[in-house]
Amino acid sequence: MKKEVRVEDAIGMRLAHDLTRIVPGEFKGRAFRKGHVIREEDIPALLNIGKEHIYILELSAGELHEDEAAMRMGRALCSDQMRFEEPHEGKVVLQAERPGLLKVDEERLFAINMIDEIAVVSRKTDTPLQAGDKIAGLRAIPLTIAEAKVAEVERIASEGDLFAIKPFRRLQVGVVTTGSEVLTGRIEDKFGPRVREKLERFGSQVIGQQIVGDRVEDIENAIISFQESGADMVLCTGGMSVDPDDRTPGAIRRAATEVVSYGMPVLPGSMMMLAYRGEMPIFGLPGCVIFDEFTSFDILLPRVLAGERVTRSEVARLGHGGLL
Repeated sequence: MKKEVRVEDAIGMRLAHDLTRIVPGEFKGRAFRKGHVIREEDIPALLNIGKEHIYILELSAGELHEDEAAMRMGRALCSDQMRFEEPHEGKVVLQAERPGLLKVDEERLFAINMIDEIAVVSRKTDTPLQAGDKIAGLRAIPLTIAEAKVAEVERIASEGDLFAIKPFRRLQVGVVTTGSEVLTGRIEDKFGPRVREKLERFGSQVIGQQIVGDRVEDIENAIISFQESGADMVLCTGGMSVDPDDRTPGAIRRAATEVVSYGMPVLPGSMMMLAYRGEMPIFGLPGCVIFDEFTSFDILLPRVLAGERVTRSEVARLGHGGLL
């Protein structure tokens, strides 16, 4: 509840609204933020900005100011992988303390947002994060809110981490570049620099690149030799289309113990292949990885680097939102 009082009588009371100070041609900004508790030394400053009367906030039993509500929700939702600062205009923002893959419990997030006058807004699950990136913003909608609503957020949060960050593994990666035109030097390989750049963003590195022709046996042997030399993942570049000389998918099938999918419901990147040889992932990368900034590879690579084993059903679900 708010009521109007003389500034001289407002000592110890809480402001119901932000108060702005304006100096023509020099300054316009917040002089006092809502929720500020008026002190005796504030009286001259209030009078100087033309405030002889102000609205003050009186909390009833069982009510919380928006800043206190935001702080309580921030503490409830923040794990040791995150941080947050004091509320700004009633809002708290959670930020990542380390790189990794964001995991969001979508059902419990939905349950929280079903609480009237509460808003918790996050980035999508499986978003790759760097240290300092925003994870979520949260607030109570009105200036004051029933404490019971915030307590319900705290109860839901107590069931486990609503937001978590899975660290990226630092993998040793082998690159198998196919195509007689590259092997003979007729064209320059552009895949190698591109995939190195993408991997280095996550702390992984290319330990070697083998340029082979279009023989299935040569491609298969290159994949196997990388695994035997300690590679954690192999990327096969080129030869992924339907042309008769494109033998990479067949070679990956021969080398793999499980083929997850040849083809993805994602554009660009529909011709990508994902398979496993034991625990080692094998990607077959289409040409769009060279030219397009974001493809199906950029969707699945962070998950693999976070140690997740991607399934066929998860690939099929990429069709919703897969037009990039």
